[in-house]
Amino acid sequence: MSNPVITIDGPSGSGKGTISQLLAQKLNFHMLDSGALYRLTALAGALQGVAMDDEAALTAVAESLEVLFETDGETLRIVLQGQDVTERIRSETVSMNASRVAAYPGVRGALLERQRAFRQPPGLVADGRDMGTVVFPAAQVKIFLTASAEERARRRYQQLREKGESACFDAILEDIVARDGRDKNRAAAPLKPADDAHILDSTAMSIDAVLASVFAIVETQLGPL
Repeated sequence: MSNPVITIDGPSGSGKGTISQLLAQKLNFHMLDSGALYRLTALAGALQGVAMDDEAALTAVAESLEVLFETDGETLRIVLQGQDVTERIRSETVSMNASRVAAYPGVRGALLERQRAFRQPPGLVADGRDMGTVVFPAAQVKIFLTASAEERARRRYQQLREKGESACFDAILEDIVARDGRDKNRAAAPLKPADDAHILDSTAMSIDAVLASVFAIVETQLGPL
């Protein structure tokens, strides 16, 4: 099979980024963190003084992103205009802005071909919210990973605390519920499972258990790898 694509979609905090990275390493495939492109657009727009409600200006930012994804062993560095922003794009402010930016059809259109260009030999694991429905509708394997809003908030709360950052569980949960609403109800590429996606609820599962389940689905669809 030539350059197979595995898509892993799902809401914020479902674990799709972690699982995608682990699966890509296990298969020695390339990985597309599509969310990073929207985060980068939001960050670049903010650095240029663009308002987050200015779709035309943000679309122009998306079209001209100067970004590099550099891998060093198992570490991924994201470089925007010569600056390492790997950690910066994970901040809560950038996350919230990225959710707003991702709702704009112009921005999504500007980033579409850039995302598809990640499909290279020997294969690709693509992580996002519309990978299996819009970006790679003919992907050989489609996973939709989900979890309860409360569990996703707990994971984010724990993640922030481990980084030594202050965090409020109730505020995180409120943000996740609001983000889910924006993602599911936006006009352009709303968050939903592809018709042929395998739906996996990770609420009560460990990372190892989720990875094993996903890998079993991949092997069933693609054969031994």
